[in-house]
Amino acid sequence: MKVVGIIPARLQSSRLAEKLLLQETGKPLLQYVWEVATASSVLDDVIIATDSERIFDTVQGFGGHAEMTADHPSGTDRVAEVAKRCCADAEVIVNLQGDEPELEPETIDALVGALHAGNTEMATVAAPIRDADVVGNPDCVKVVVDDTGQALYFSRSSIPFSRDRSVTELLSAERASPWLLHVGLYAYRREFLLSLTSMPPSSLEQIEKLEQLRALQSGARIAVAVVPQAAVGIDTAEDYAAFVQRQLSLDSR
Repeated sequence: MKVVGIIPARLQSSRLAEKLLLQETGKPLLQYVWEVATASSVLDDVIIATDSERIFDTVQGFGGHAEMTADHPSGTDRVAEVAKRCCADAEVIVNLQGDEPELEPETIDALVGALHAGNTEMATVAAPIRDADVVGNPDCVKVVVDDTGQALYFSRSSIPFSRDRSVTELLSAERASPWLLHVGLYAYRREFLLSLTSMPPSSLEQIEKLEQLRALQSGARIAVAVVPQAAVGIDTAEDYAAFVQRQLSLDSR
């Protein structure tokens, strides 16, 4: 069974210009994600999908495999183009985020393991929320799962909603957090990915602006691998500066 990891890599970003090529640590941000992916025990190949010649050249420079794509409205569509053109022999496609340099290889392994164990069309990742501000933040997507570990719903709202006890009270209790933060990492059966990206946006997807709701609303099952903590994404200059400092601290040890 062949499993291919694809990293969609768009040059422009709204909050931090050309962030995937930033290299104050001595290597581009994108290279960290590629190194994590190549360290995974379950990926047979790793491809970076981009519409930027600068990113293409950078990937070749650090020894990665890059494929040029057309312009697409989402990273998932970019991944699907490469999966269709280059991965006919792959059964599973893993969509990795290019701006999560501190992702753990074990998280990728757990993601693919959840897909196989649940025998579902796709899988994703979540981590327990321990901060009340995150629970109420609409930029932080929450997911609820059933007793078999499959997603029931994803939302920007606080799900589950606590009617009788405060969020702070529930989080301070000595038990597992009732809230799960969705981590934007996906594994798809290849044929389902191609089918999904051919569907129009669903009504729930359009309301919440969450692509994974298209899959749920179509009747697909999504397995959820719960990991101890989420990787930190790089969205702003402050995020990147903090990442650089963490890397410098690691390098000085």
